Amino acid sequence: MSEVAVSEEMSEQERRQAEIPRNDYYFRLLLSAAAASTLISYIDWTEYSLRFFFFFFWIVYPHIVFGITKYFSHKLETVSRGFSSLDAFLLGSLINIIDFSLLPGILFFTIIQCQALIAGGLLRWRENIAVFVFGMGTAFLYNQAEFLPMNDVSGSLPSVIGISFYFVVYSFLVYNNTRENRENADKLREEQHELKMKTWKLSRYVSPQIWQTIFSGQDSKLNTKRKFLTVFFSDIKGFSELSEQLEPEELTKMLNDYLTEMSKIAHKFGGTIDKFIGDAIMIFYGDPTTRGPKEDALACVSMAIEMKRLMKDLQQRWNSEGITRSLEIRIGVNSGYCTVGNFGTEQRLDYTLLGTEVNLASRLEANAPPGEILISHETYSLIKDSIMCRDRGKIKVKGFAEPVQVFQVMDFRKNLGASQTYFEQRLDGYTLYMDIDKVKNYDREKIIKSLVGIANKLKNKVN
Repeated sequence: MSEVAVSEEMSEQERRQAEIPRNDYYFRLLLSAAAASTLISYIDWTEYSLRFFFFFFWIVYPHIVFGITKYFSHKLETVSRGFSSLDAFLLGSLINIIDFSLLPGILFFTIIQCQALIAGGLLRWRENIAVFVFGMGTAFLYNQAEFLPMNDVSGSLPSVIGISFYFVVYSFLVYNNTRENRENADKLREEQHELKMKTWKLSRYVSPQIWQTIFSGQDSKLNTKRKFLTVFFSDIKGFSELSEQLEPEELTKMLNDYLTEMSKIAHKFGGTIDKFIGDAIMIFYGDPTTRGPKEDALACVSMAIEMKRLMKDLQQRWNSEGITRSLEIRIGVNSGYCTVGNFGTEQRLDYTLLGTEVNLASRLEANAPPGEILISHETYSLIKDSIMCRDRGKIKVKGFAEPVQVFQVMDFRKNLGASQTYFEQRLDGYTLYMDIDKVKNYDREKIIKSLVGIANKLKNKVN
């Protein structure tokens, strides 16, 4: 989180904290007005009395409490709760002082209940009722009240007016707060929607595994770890030459189509896309999630086989768009221990991997024949039970002193022999590519007829 965001969050918290004592202050102003107007009917203005003292005390009471609350703002919850109980105590004492007059008593009792429920729920409500009753009883120590609940209604008129004014103004304040909360809720929903859109846009720049790890709450720091990974590199043979022939718009569309289709396959098999470098792709398996070295390697090579097959479909699509140059994908795969994690600075991180095994995967891709997949002996030992490979012997690769044993991936063992469903062969003047699983029933006769016709012409051809 940036310093600006932290500052804005702190300012918002300070604003909300400042509103709490201010709202309580407004409540006590209204309460003091109701209490003072009630006492007016009971004061003998010709002599000093307890009621006279209480009248002036209620006038200054809200200001005193507000000052104390601001001074102890660091203990706001405790101070606010304490003064809420004091409000209940003083109102209980007021009922005693006005000789338990029924109408004001009921109204003040209602006020203290409403405020307690709004401010603190049932717990505060129980506390304030107990303190209210305690205040009425304690007042007997300094005021021998007469029990006159049925005082003349006209004498209670100022009290009724003051309390009615309290309820009207307080209702208006509650309405304003409700409206403000509703506006804040709408604003929050808009901000959440905007944040979701920004998050979605940001997530497109990293692999799903990476942003899921980030948004799960894990801290992003400059740290790395050693893990057993399977690393994949690929590029398109002849793409550089083609880029000199195509217009930038055509090249961009073609490249984006290619990367989109390859990314779908990578996500299907659970690969972590490290980066795109032009037409080159770097993917790895084993971090941030892993299914074990063997399953990770198998998923990576399975992905490579599907990418190789898809390239045939893309070539046909590009041919229909006027791009007739033959393009083939080259793939290199290696497995081993790599250093993986966050590299960079505190302001800019790059989640990637380093190590000799990464370099070897890149060299295998550079040495792979067009349209083929080269894997190291380490990867071969992990996938040989499921995938048929051809031993290509040892080759000399740049940056390695000793020759490296490599294997060429053929196909899944289950697809070979009698159960074979995928066929591919290339000779001079002859290219065959067929995936029986993708052939529609209504196209089968057309394909058979075409193959038989081609076979007969080839058989009868005279050199």
